[in-house]
Amino acid sequence: MPTVKTKYLGNLRTENEHLQSGCTLITDAPLDNQGRGEAFSPTDLAATALGDCIMTIMGIKARDKGIDLEGTQIEITKIMAANPRRIGEIQVTFHFPDKPYSEKDKKLLEAVSKTCPVALSLHPDIKQNIQFIWP
Repeated sequence: MPTVKTKYLGNLRTENEHLQSGCTLITDAPLDNQGRGEAFSPTDLAATALGDCIMTIMGIKARDKGIDLEGTQIEITKIMAANPRRIGEIQVTFHFPDKPYSEKDKKLLEAVSKTCPVALSLHPDIKQNIQFIWP
């Protein structure tokens, strides 16, 4: 069974429906590639998927261990490369809220972040720069 149903809307825009939940999202080509830049581009979604996946994996472990990660913020930067046009680097910086994290908790969460399926699925030529900013 398909996971997503996509419809091309014209003008370099798609509408995507997650079939299990019914949630939808729009993609648009970026300004630097003939688009309007009015929504996530497909490469923006790839970069976002990396940050969200790492957060989800850490969230699962944190929930299991009673560690509160609520309020964590993530900054994600996608850097494009040329010839051929592709994602060259994704920078993901996690800013954790001011809570009493132990060194053991920090090490555990940073270690489990390396098991993110998106990170493990991206081409090895894509540099993944992951940073953790703890209070």
